[in-house]
Formats: sequence, structure tokens, C-alpha cells
Amino acid sequence: MLRAITDIVEGLRIAVRALRVQKMRSVLTTLGIVIGVVSVTLMATVVNGIEQDFEEDMATLGTDVIYIEKWPWSVVRDWWNYINRPNMTADLADAITRKSQYALAAVPVAQTSRPISYEGQSVTGAQVVGATTPYSIVHQFGLEAGRFFTDVEGRAGRRVAVVGAEIAEKLFVVGDPVGKTIRIGGNRFEVIGVFEKKGESADQTGTADLQAVVPFEAFKRLFGMQNRDLSIRVRIRDAAYLDAAKSEITGILRVARGLGATEPNNFELNEQETLRAQTAGIKAVIYGIGIGLTALALLVGGIGVMNIMFVSVRERTREIGIRKAVGAPSRSILIQFLIEAVIVCLVGGVIGVLLALPLGFAVQMVLPSSLDFQMVGIAFGICVIVGIIFGLAPAYTAATEEPIEALRYE
Repeated sequence: MLRAITDIVEGLRIAVRALRVQKMRSVLTTLGIVIGVVSVTLMATVVNGIEQDFEEDMATLGTDVIYIEKWPWSVVRDWWNYINRPNMTADLADAITRKSQYALAAVPVAQTSRPISYEGQSVTGAQVVGATTPYSIVHQFGLEAGRFFTDVEGRAGRRVAVVGAEIAEKLFVVGDPVGKTIRIGGNRFEVIGVFEKKGESADQTGTADLQAVVPFEAFKRLFGMQNRDLSIRVRIRDAAYLDAAKSEITGILRVARGLGATEPNNFELNEQETLRAQTAGIKAVIYGIGIGLTALALLVGGIGVMNIMFVSVRERTREIGIRKAVGAPSRSILIQFLIEAVIVCLVGGVIGVLLALPLGFAVQMVLPSSLDFQMVGIAFGICVIVGIIFGLAPAYTAATEEPIEALRYE
């Protein structure tokens, strides 16, 4: 053990001295590693950002929420089997609420896009959501201000609205939105609440911050329901019983829709896992491309290191011969050149990480990305591995030199 430690310390000293002598060549050698480390770090940053963004989107759907709709969330090739299905109706939510033992709440949700305005300020592209009072139980959006509409207000179809944070920010630059009267598609609504800021959502209603949720009866009266498909959303009491709940709800819906024993379902039960399965292939392709590009960059950098190390071995052949002549074992020579290759790669790693940090923050301004500082440690680990792999052949060549032949080398 002591001999091994001595070899490592001696090899480190000689390697550092050799790199100091050839400063410019050492820096140029690291360029390939720098590019590789920057590629690894930036690719990991983007992949981590996409993964986090996806998980945040999934969280908005809820692991214990079932979306009953006409169309499945997966890719549909035989669309003709779905297009003639009857639309969802609000009475299905009532049937589930009455008969299901697993459902905590069920709510019909309709949506449309309407401009929302207040005293000269306007928001276009906002989603107007019509829902019953259990909407606040199914989605459990926090409120920044105000309250959600009551069951009495919902049944009476009062013109009240709970708006998203972005709508409130754009319409009410100064002052409290609660109690103000806004216009949704030209119709007056009183703002009674403001949702907490959520950011982008995978929810079918788009971003929660650009939503205005109004009572279902008011939505139906003002915006109409003809040819408008609904989404019935059901929150399960316990996500552990999701499969049992789906079976139970399927039976309730089949009875409510009058389907015979041999007739197929004319509705779809969608959930978070449906999207996960659908995007699994896309994520695999993204990861595969990322790994391929970074591996290629590191391969080019590693080949550059190996090439320069072979040159270094040739230039220092007499030095190798002298060390062997005075009793240095082949193991010491091998360790010396391996250490030199690793140091070259680590220097490239340091430069690469220093470049990748500001570039990573710049990427965050354009793409969903997350700079994980754990990746910095992984990058240095990769540098060590690349140095060992691509430095092994030159180091072995140096270690197996014959002393007499090495001393004769000019």
C-alpha cells in the first residue's frame, strides 16, 4: 500500500512538471475535453429541465384524478371509432357522486376561449371554465385571495368568477381584484377569488394562470352547450384504489349510458399514467440523442488526449529508459502517464464546467432547463474515466519500453 501511494505521489509530481513544460500543448489538448464536458453539462441541464417540467405538469393532473372524456389521450389512429361517440353530459358526474364509494368528488367541466376585460385592460386567449362547486375539491388549487363560489351560487348560476393569477396581474395592475366586475366575452362577472400562481399546466384547460372558473349553470346559459364536449373529472379518495375505482366508475357509466353487455364503452377513462406511457418513447429518444451527442464529443476529446500522450511518450523515451535503468518498475511508469492523462482531462473538465455554468443559465432563459450541481461532480468523474481509458494505451506503451532501447532513442 505504501509503495502504491509513493508511486502515485511521484507520478503526480512528474506529470505536473511535464505539463508545465508543455503549457500550450497541454491547453490545446484539453480543448476536446472542454467541448465534451460542456456538451455533457448542457445536455444534462436540458434533459433535467424537461424532466422537471414534465413532472410539474403531471402534478397538476393529480395521481388520484380520473378524466372521463370522449377521446383518449393517447394517439388515435382509428378515429372513426371515436368521433361518433356521444358527448359527455353533466348528469354523469351526479351519477358517479351518488353511486361511487371510491369517488371523493366528481365535477363536469366545460371550457371555451373568451377575451376578459376590465376598464380598458384586456386579456385574450384566456380559458373560461364552467364547473360545479366540487371543482375546488377535485383540483385543489390554492387561493391567493378571496374564495371559491358556493354550492348555492353554483346552482343559481350567479355571475361570479375565480380568476387565474396572470389574469389578475394583467387586469388589475393596482388594487385588489376581489369585488371588481370584469367582462368575460362581453358578460359581467364579479371576481370573488384569485388562484395562486401555478405556471404551465398539462391540464386540458391549458395554463391555470389564464383560467377564469365560473359556475356551470352560468356558463351553460351564457356560452351554450350545443355540440360542446364535457370532461367529467373525478378525484379518488385514495390513489391506492385507482384501479378499483376505474372499474367501479366504468360500471356506473355503462349503466348511466344504457350500454348492453356486449357493447363497447363509448367513453374513455384518462389518467396521469396515460400521458406518461405516451411520452415514454419521446423521452427515450431525447435521452438517446443526448447521450449519443455527448459520447461523440467525449470520444473526440479522448482521442485527442491519447494522441498527445503518445507524442509525449515518444518525446520522453530517454527519460523512461533512465528511470527504468535506476530501478523504476513498469508499474510506476504506467501510473505516471495515467496520472498525466487524467490531469489533462481534469483541467479540461474545470474549464468546461466554468464555461458550462453561464451557458447553462443562458439556456434556462430559452428552454425549460435545470442546472443540477450534482452534474458538476459527474462531469469530473467522466473526465477521470476518459483520462484512464484513453491514457491507458500510451501509458502501457511507456511501461513496456525496453530500458536499453529507450536509452538509445534520439
